[in-house]
Amino acid sequence: YGHSNQLRQARAMGDYLIVGVHTDEEIAKHKGPPVFTQEERYKMVQAIKWVDEIAPGAPYVTTLETLDKYNCDFCVHGDDITLTIDGKDTYEEVKTAGRYRECKRTQGVSTTDLVGRMLLMTKAHHSNIDEDLDYRKHTDNFGKGPKGHSPWTGVSQFLQTSQKIIQFASGKEPQPGDTIIYVAGAFDLFHIGHVDFLEKVHQLAEKPYIIAGLHFDQ
Repeated sequence: YGHSNQLRQARAMGDYLIVGVHTDEEIAKHKGPPVFTQEERYKMVQAIKWVDEIAPGAPYVTTLETLDKYNCDFCVHGDDITLTIDGKDTYEEVKTAGRYRECKRTQGVSTTDLVGRMLLMTKAHHSNIDEDLDYRKHTDNFGKGPKGHSPWTGVSQFLQTSQKIIQFASGKEPQPGDTIIYVAGAFDLFHIGHVDFLEKVHQLAEKPYIIAGLHFDQ
């Protein structure tokens, strides 16, 4: 959801958002092997509502040449610095040229953190939830404050506001003639399989209106 939130902020800065996605080879060279393949990542990024177009095989270092190739006025990145394998700021060239803007990083989530949480999971991770008083005490605290704390993940949560929820959903009411379809799930670690599933659901009707139910952690 940190990636989605970054793209939401970036899209609000302009009229058309092109998202460059690196190849597996580029990521492995500068950061380490990715969890998803490049083809999976292309499809997942394209599925996010704020993305107008993706640029597959984007170079790890963003240059003016890349911006000009896609006719971009500027590029956007989170307020955390990314470095190449030899320690160079990957956005140095576009920053110097004044064609760089920053958006706020979503606190409390990162790819490294998610992978770490998976590695630390045990078979007892979700057991005895009902008996856990601390758990019940926090069951409805999601996003109630900037320092909201989750008893399940141990990290701060994305602050939900009515305006933000509306932005993440379509905001459209069902129209006469629409087929209203309900799907429900945990949608934990949202991935390419979820995207494929929702795509198939969307194809079930000529005018689909999809409502997604999300289960509580408990």
